[in-house]
Amino acid sequence: MSQSVGEGQKGKTPQSLFRRRVLISLVILFAFFVMFGLVSVSKVVAQEQAVEAAKPAMSAETASVMRFGLLAAAAAFGFGAIGAGIAIGNVGAAAMGAISEKPEIASQALIFIALAEGLVVFGFITALMILGRV
Repeated sequence: MSQSVGEGQKGKTPQSLFRRRVLISLVILFAFFVMFGLVSVSKVVAQEQAVEAAKPAMSAETASVMRFGLLAAAAAFGFGAIGAGIAIGNVGAAAMGAISEKPEIASQALIFIALAEGLVVFGFITALMILGRV
């Protein structure tokens, strides 16, 4: 005697069931955000004052090295994002044209768009590696 999903809630339209599920999902999501917010700002609310050791001032040489490292990280991510934007624009336009003529190749066309999106990921990883060394 197995019950199907809809048997327990007879008399309700699918639209009202959908609205109820969406409302429950939003309530759960809101509760999660509230709990996460309370946990993440607990030190601020408690007004704990951390005693920091006095840090020495940054030397001119260290500032110069850090400046070039930050510029290199920005260039790596920026050029990666610009290159990916150009690639996705060209590949995406061609893919949409091909899909309009032959809809069954949609999955293959999206793979090429994802490959172009990989350029951003490589630029981001390179920027993180540069920032880790600065």
